[in-house]
Amino acid sequence: MLLPRPVERAKGPYDAGYLPRLEMTFHTVDEPVTEPIAKLGGDPVWLDEPCWPVHPKTREPLDFVGQFPVPAEPGEDQRMAYLFLSYDDYETGGMDPEDGEAVLLIQPGGRIPEFAAIGPAGTKGRSLWRFGPDDELLPVEFRIDLTPVADDMERRVEPDGTINVNDYLGGRPFYPDQAGVEAPWRFHFCLAGTDLDERYFLNFAHGYGYAYLSPDRLEGRFGWVAA
Repeated sequence: MLLPRPVERAKGPYDAGYLPRLEMTFHTVDEPVTEPIAKLGGDPVWLDEPCWPVHPKTREPLDFVGQFPVPAEPGEDQRMAYLFLSYDDYETGGMDPEDGEAVLLIQPGGRIPEFAAIGPAGTKGRSLWRFGPDDELLPVEFRIDLTPVADDMERRVEPDGTINVNDYLGGRPFYPDQAGVEAPWRFHFCLAGTDLDERYFLNFAHGYGYAYLSPDRLEGRFGWVAA
């Protein structure tokens, strides 16, 4: 379980606001995931009313990328963070975390970001996908296993940003000076970008996408950093 500690000492997005660091590993599923657990792709398992973001200019539904547990104190109700990104001609939205092309929604009880455009009731877009042999877009779905990063590996995280874990929740974000989100937002999770021939496609220009939460854990931001 990802705890909001040492949240009292975390002053901004570059601190380890939520512990422990949990490595994400992705496993293909035989049946759609219908529980509120960590996953990539498929349909969002909403904990409140469905709320699908659309592109603020084109009004096209954003792609659902995945859902991730929000840090919780023991006894608190579980919340989920739902990530949606735009896609246009090999470009994945999210370079600007507040332009509406990347939306991280929190349920239940979360706040919709002011910049997010939400489609009317019944709006539904694509889920995460990969390229097929003829460049068709094929939907994918993965269950995410979350495993605490071993202490010896955590100690090998270099101050120059050397990456030992690519996809993770909690801990301290790598490349903090380029994150694009300021205090008092706190780092939540990281997803690595992928190439055309991988199991799913996220174009972060060979870089990493970073999610952040407000101090009360009711609102999200997401932006990516090119390598």
